[in-house]
Amino acid sequence: MEKELIFGEIIISEDDIQKRVAELGREISKDYEGETILTICVLKGACIFMSDLLKKISTETNIDFMAVSSYGDATSSSGVVRILKDLDSSIEGKHVLIVEDIIDSGLTLHYLRDYLMGRKPKTLKICTLLDKPERREADIAADYVGFVIGNKFIVGYGLDYQEKYRNLPYITCLVENEN
Repeated sequence: MEKELIFGEIIISEDDIQKRVAELGREISKDYEGETILTICVLKGACIFMSDLLKKISTETNIDFMAVSSYGDATSSSGVVRILKDLDSSIEGKHVLIVEDIIDSGLTLHYLRDYLMGRKPKTLKICTLLDKPERREADIAADYVGFVIGNKFIVGYGLDYQEKYRNLPYITCLVENEN
């Protein structure tokens, strides 16, 4: 019998997310003042975060998308990454900002960073909405972090469980129903 999952507590409210996204946008704008940034959204989870973040960045910004898949069981990444959708344009000589929804083990993002560095960007930084440092298996850190969270199974604001709950405007956890 499959265990039923239900919503637990709200981890980060919609208001808190929007305030932090605005702060990140100001920080990124200051760091890249007078420059053009190529933001790369890691699909699918980061699309809502990146959409809101772009509205808060005042410097010139271009966008591109990547989709990656890491093999492993349902709860963890193996670190073996397959590129499902690659970039549409060259990043050579550009200021690149990877926008990610969450850094968990870090294995996929570590691979992606190394993969993109091979394409000779001028700079490459990482912005993540959520960071789970206690789960880290790879040596990777974000330059811009929205929130540091504990080891809970979370959904909302782009993060999903079986393609559900991405549309929640807040971040909540899923827990097993005790009934």
